[in-house]
Amino acid sequence: MRELSGRTANFTDSVIRRMTRISNQYGAVNLSQGFPDFDPPQAILERLRQTADEDVHQYSLTWGAQNLREALAEKQSRFMGFSIDPDREIVVTCGSTEAMMASMMTVANPGDKVAIFSPFYENYGADTILTGAEPIYVPLNPPEYSFDPEVLEDAFRAGAGVLILCNPSNPCGKVFSREELEVIAALAEKYDAYVVTDEVYEHIVYAPYHHTYFASLPGMRERTISCSSLSKTYSITGWRLGYTIASPRITERIKKVHDFLTVGAAAPLQEAVILGLRFDRSYYEELLAVYTKKRELFLNGLDEIGLSHNVPQGAYYVMMDISEFGYQDDLKFCEDLAARVGVGAVPGSSFFREPVNHLIRFHFAKKEETLRMALDRLADIRQKLK
Repeated sequence: MRELSGRTANFTDSVIRRMTRISNQYGAVNLSQGFPDFDPPQAILERLRQTADEDVHQYSLTWGAQNLREALAEKQSRFMGFSIDPDREIVVTCGSTEAMMASMMTVANPGDKVAIFSPFYENYGADTILTGAEPIYVPLNPPEYSFDPEVLEDAFRAGAGVLILCNPSNPCGKVFSREELEVIAALAEKYDAYVVTDEVYEHIVYAPYHHTYFASLPGMRERTISCSSLSKTYSITGWRLGYTIASPRITERIKKVHDFLTVGAAAPLQEAVILGLRFDRSYYEELLAVYTKKRELFLNGLDEIGLSHNVPQGAYYVMMDISEFGYQDDLKFCEDLAARVGVGAVPGSSFFREPVNHLIRFHFAKKEETLRMALDRLADIRQKLK
């Protein structure tokens, strides 16, 4: 029979989602796929119940319900520090996954080159390949996951016309400093490149670190597509509500790409989440306090067991070093971890372009009792895996 698409011939399934299936198979505590095991804010859930009896069950406007875009513009203008036009600068998407894909299809042509920091969220490489572009990976150097400006410029010298920037970073929890972002901005301007940001963890940044929106830097608003979602901020990963913020010129093109990709996000869910977008600043302060406590609990627990790890500056992931266990294959380690220890994790190799096989990723977006259960199981990891 006729050959299938060569573009996707080398795709695997998502390793992250695969590890959820493996965790479920063995009844492991799932610290692999990054979703909470606690409820969204009750006010949002109550609003969702109300929408069942309202006239919001047909298509909304393709690029997002008017009232949702207005609420998004109001909230993000407040946090990003500049005025956002809800009609000309916002597109509501089916999660940040679609936001990234629509953005890439807007700014990258087949044969173009795209710079991606490594480690990286696994979708970025796939998004680049699906657009017909070629990824160029720029290493982030542990333990701080800093980058070499000269190596980054090499990517632009090699022809990168787009940079994907995840800040705070999944999987390593890096928060890019303003000074680092200014280096990136100068290179984007010098080489006339676009920057597509993934800022879904914008409200989960631990003291003393601070999140700077890339689009807020001088001269960057016209060449930045800011992608985000409501999944992590409001603990509604299954609702699949994301959005892009960009200049009218770029947004007009994203609207068309989005229309042909998915038509539109779920109308009742768009209506239900508006209430959350109107929460005052205290909600975001409490969200950060909750995750700060979870980070402290989980990292202290790893320390007590004597397991080596980085300290995330943002997001809710931690990279653990498994060198002491002698595994050459981090995927095999994670499979054994789920089967024999009862804890799910993601092999670090799925995030790195470099040959990294000694790291795994945990997430701590779980109830405290869930994290304690995971730590209890990890306490005798050496007996079970050696």
